[in-house]
Amino acid sequence: MPIGRSGRTRDGITIVRNRDFHERLDPTAWPHRVSAAPTVFDLSAGAPLDRAVALMAKAQQLRLCTPDELRAALATRSRQPQRRLLMEALGEVGEGVESAAEYRYVRDVEHAHGLPVGRRQAPAPGQRHRDSAYDGQKVVVEVDGRLGHEGWAAQAFDRRRDIDSAVTGWLTVRPTWLEVADAPCRLAADLEAILGSRGWTGRAVPCRRPGCFVARQRAG
Repeated sequence: MPIGRSGRTRDGITIVRNRDFHERLDPTAWPHRVSAAPTVFDLSAGAPLDRAVALMAKAQQLRLCTPDELRAALATRSRQPQRRLLMEALGEVGEGVESAAEYRYVRDVEHAHGLPVGRRQAPAPGQRHRDSAYDGQKVVVEVDGRLGHEGWAAQAFDRRRDIDSAVTGWLTVRPTWLEVADAPCRLAADLEAILGSRGWTGRAVPCRRPGCFVARQRAG
């Protein structure tokens, strides 16, 4: 709501006044409302980073806005909490990361430990997509976050996708949210071994986390 306007609150509704209200309006929407990109950051202000990334990814999935529109909206908000991290996350969202769990995987497992860079949302048989595909080793990592893999139908879909991939020689690794969020270093070590068994000649590197499992493994 613009500064200077008044309104009555109702249960479940919070009124927020903003000096840039008119600049944030969607020019094509009726009734008038704030466009999707600024709304994402309004909703994520004060929320954990995971929540903010999930909102950015969801807005893109639903085609409510583009990564460029999100980036432009964030550029105007100098006081947005976690602004630097959000701008960094936007780069991954633009590359195909579709959830907070996937972002954590890319940031804390793959990038932090020097693993090969996977191809995001790579096409798969049956009009499906793979979260991160490592083409040289024919390994695909599908991060089972809390959303998108719930219920029997979704699990059956995932199993069918894994079988179809195996038929063509692809190995599917399906870490859970807990493994990505709570033990990313151990997962990185596991992936080093898996990728190495299928031809990768590199090595995982220790990350900056205290007690990194990869570092402890190297030491002894």
